[in-house]
Amino acid sequence: MMIGRTAFLCVAALIPMAAGDAAAKPFRLPDTQLLPASFEMLNGWASDDHVPALEAFRKSCEPILRRAKTKAPVKPLELALRDPCSRVVLYRMPASNTTARVFFEQNFRPVRISKVGESDGFITGYYEPEIEGSRKPHEGFGVPFYRRPPELRSRAPGIARVKGPSRAASGTKMQTGTRKAGRIVPYHDRAAIEDGALDGRDLELVWTNDEIDAFFTHIQGSARVRLRDGTLMRINYEAQNGHSYLAVGRVLIERGIVPKDEMTMDKIRTYIAEHPEEGRELMRMNRSYIFFREVGELGQDDEPVGAQGVSLMSERSIAVDRNLHVYGTPFWIDATLPIEHESAETPYRRLMVAQDTGGAIVGPARADIYFGAGIEAGAVAGRLRHPGTFYMLVPNALEVADLAQIPMPAKRPAEPKQNEQSTK
Repeated sequence: MMIGRTAFLCVAALIPMAAGDAAAKPFRLPDTQLLPASFEMLNGWASDDHVPALEAFRKSCEPILRRAKTKAPVKPLELALRDPCSRVVLYRMPASNTTARVFFEQNFRPVRISKVGESDGFITGYYEPEIEGSRKPHEGFGVPFYRRPPELRSRAPGIARVKGPSRAASGTKMQTGTRKAGRIVPYHDRAAIEDGALDGRDLELVWTNDEIDAFFTHIQGSARVRLRDGTLMRINYEAQNGHSYLAVGRVLIERGIVPKDEMTMDKIRTYIAEHPEEGRELMRMNRSYIFFREVGELGQDDEPVGAQGVSLMSERSIAVDRNLHVYGTPFWIDATLPIEHESAETPYRRLMVAQDTGGAIVGPARADIYFGAGIEAGAVAGRLRHPGTFYMLVPNALEVADLAQIPMPAKRPAEPKQNEQSTK
């Protein structure tokens, strides 16, 4: 059953101004419903392994506490996170599962979160591909990854008018493009770049031998590049060209090529490989283009760094809409997902931390779960387009009304699988 507006409390009334900061505004999320809950209401809460979640939260606290030493403006939620962050850095790791669970129970309160008029959110997955590469163009290695062009600019809305569509890769409202006559205008799109718009500028970072691998690396935002001499090169997202991201899986569904309930990343790859001309046209429909940097500080087995600037943790790090959420916020996700295989219905209930973002990650109850690196992680991530119940853990400094007195609404039936692709 769809949950109506009246079943939820007004956000402004639910969470007041952060204590100790008279200049802070009340915590609000546009087009969002919040319903106080309790840890006893969270299915599977007591049986989760909370130690990895505590480790992920501790990582997120490092940039949060660094920012606390500056005068940078912060949202009320980040201000409130400083309190539990100041406590978690004192913990001796690894902690016991009981210690980790009690830490979250003592420092946070769960709030069920969803878009207005809905009860569930939407879950996808992402991973870090491993691909073949060469530092120099070589026979068979002719598909480049580019560094950020120096003329690519971003600025906040209202500073300059933008001519034509422009949207940052992370889904923010920053205007990204190149400056022309005092304005920020859209940069070259995918087709123009692939046709040579950046040739001759020495912006190539590394070459790969497969344009499909390159396309999906753009979607995931990072990769482990196995060079011809056997060494491993790590590349990560640096910038985006300012054009809107298009989920090409949706195009295949709309054209009747792949049924909606069968859409996976593997189905997209197979179609592109088996229909080279149509596949190239399909990839170019996604005008968004990602620029990369080499990440020299990561070891061969280290996880990639997310948008918060901390290393991601498999199945504990999620990408969220950074327009709405604050990095470092813990989320409890309750879903049924095809983890083992396409038709599996695995109960998936665990505590995760917002540490990344992406172009298709839009909305209050929207998460892209990081599954690690390699083929197996990619297979799992590529299967996920599923509904799930989201709870945001709100720091106690943002007090919530008496949780035990507010009943949970009935949970609506599971929705059909959706088709939106993730992108970092």
